[in-house]
Amino acid sequence: MIEAIRNRRSIRKYKDKAVDKEQITQILQAGTLAPSSKNRQPWKFVVATGEAKNEACHAMEEGIRREKEVPFIPDSSPYINGAGHTLRIMQQAPVLIFIVNTLAAPFNKELSMDERVSEICNAQSIGAAIENMTLEATAQGLGSLWICDSFFAQEELSDWVGGELYAILAVGYADEAPAARPRKKAEDIIEWRE
Repeated sequence: MIEAIRNRRSIRKYKDKAVDKEQITQILQAGTLAPSSKNRQPWKFVVATGEAKNEACHAMEEGIRREKEVPFIPDSSPYINGAGHTLRIMQQAPVLIFIVNTLAAPFNKELSMDERVSEICNAQSIGAAIENMTLEATAQGLGSLWICDSFFAQEELSDWVGGELYAILAVGYADEAPAARPRKKAEDIIEWRE
């Protein structure tokens, strides 16, 4: 497993080559095996290929267009061009896995302390599921990209998947081999207490 962790990269260029359904099934199984807070398993995975993927990309495009006029998160507007780049990656990747939080509170709901804690726990659980999927993709010789800036089209993509979208995972055969990105030094981020 440590080898998959070392070799995993965020892939932004994909070959025009289909991914076998059995491979995607194994990636999804890795996601479902992730630990989750109170075993709530707050995830649902929507796999899009072919025409369904085109529909999802169209929803992302509509969201970016709307975001330029009526921002969902106004302070994020300087990053809208990055969302356009993400859309091009989504269009190129042969498989998109949409990760929905089935227990999510609506974004515009004011949360009680208990609800806020539940949201944090569910987000951590979903993060574990996505990490498992990226590692399984790597172990299978596939590339993946954990997409978080889907919030530029949060309403449009959530409507498309039928739930509160938390992230997207692009999967396919890598058409690039990026080097490992620098990591912080252990002494700067690890504190031992005895």
